[in-house]
Amino acid sequence: MTIATHSFAQQPVKTDKDSVKAVQDSIKKKVFVKNIGNGYLPFNYFNLDLRYLIKFNQYEGFRTGLGGITNNRFSERYRVNGYLVYGVRDKRLKYKIGGGFRVNEASNTWVNLDYVDDLQETGSSKFLTDKRFFTFFEPRLLNIDLFHRHITKSIALQHKVSNHLLSESQIALSKINPTYNYTYVLGEDSYKTYDLSTAKVSLQWSPFSHYAIINDKIKETKDGYPKFTLQLTQGFKSIFGSDFNFSKLDFRTLQKFYHKNDAITSITFVAGIAGGDTPLTHLYHAYPNNITKETILQRFSVAGLNSFETMYFNEFFSDKFSTLQLKHTFKPFKITERFKPQLVLISRYAVGEMKSIRRHQGIEFNTLEKLYSESGVEINKLFFGFGLSFAYRYGSYHLPKLEDNMAFKFTFNISL
Repeated sequence: MTIATHSFAQQPVKTDKDSVKAVQDSIKKKVFVKNIGNGYLPFNYFNLDLRYLIKFNQYEGFRTGLGGITNNRFSERYRVNGYLVYGVRDKRLKYKIGGGFRVNEASNTWVNLDYVDDLQETGSSKFLTDKRFFTFFEPRLLNIDLFHRHITKSIALQHKVSNHLLSESQIALSKINPTYNYTYVLGEDSYKTYDLSTAKVSLQWSPFSHYAIINDKIKETKDGYPKFTLQLTQGFKSIFGSDFNFSKLDFRTLQKFYHKNDAITSITFVAGIAGGDTPLTHLYHAYPNNITKETILQRFSVAGLNSFETMYFNEFFSDKFSTLQLKHTFKPFKITERFKPQLVLISRYAVGEMKSIRRHQGIEFNTLEKLYSESGVEINKLFFGFGLSFAYRYGSYHLPKLEDNMAFKFTFNISL
């Protein structure tokens, strides 16, 4: 009897508390991995933003700093965010201070206020409604050298019209100072720096996504395609000292086809048009990602996710443009359990125009009146997420020297 009792005492008994604790630990691990996948390292009351730890570009050299945002443990109604970074080559601090408060939980309506003193790539255009995107490093950023400094004060309203339609509106005041030799000539006036007052409205429509109520919250259960994003920007002259009056309309649609053999075909169409008195900083490039160097090996770098690998940086600018990108991703080749390389076929096209080229002084560039074409192939996940990419430029903008039309790079694809 004593032996039986002793044996029973050595066996751990799982109680309801143990089961609950195990479930809670599992949930915590999932939340932690999700946060890391989104680029956050969670702490008690705030999440450290991994995007600001270290980066590199051709203007700042290494860029390093800290940033973060408060989480739900701090408050579910208020949030504070910001960052402070330093560029080693330009020897300047950049920072952002921001915050927001929730107006309505059901529609996820937030009012956000930000003050930013930082750099932005000239010719880049971002949608307000884009979800946060995190990658361990940004391929195009490594080779970008054309930035303008901006000091921007903004107030924005983030609102979910419905599960399928997201909106964000923003009013901003900006002081723009190009870091390169550039003068915008408008009539008898010349501007090396300028002030802008802008209003933006951005809409993202996902009509084919599916949603369900999970743990009393509405969550997306199926990422449906196509998706559509539309953004209108209006610049107002003479309001708060603004120098220019202009309008911009940006559009993007994404489509994916999932085949029975596990292959995926992706189509991305992007278009933009700017009218009025729009300086180069707020016009469009076509996502170039090729360094201006003599040989193909000297240009060896990292391929981007949606960039033109054979188009040289600062080669083209437009006030009206459109791009079409086609990707076909084959089912991974299962060589071994761990070695599963993946073949991707890619074709990209761009067209655009520029009406008032003479307004932009101090910088030389070409225009895209004819169709720009490139095609290529990627073999991804050859070694620890690394792969290889090759692209070839052909058609109207084919260059005389054969090697100058080629881009050979490595890729990096990893997901948590």
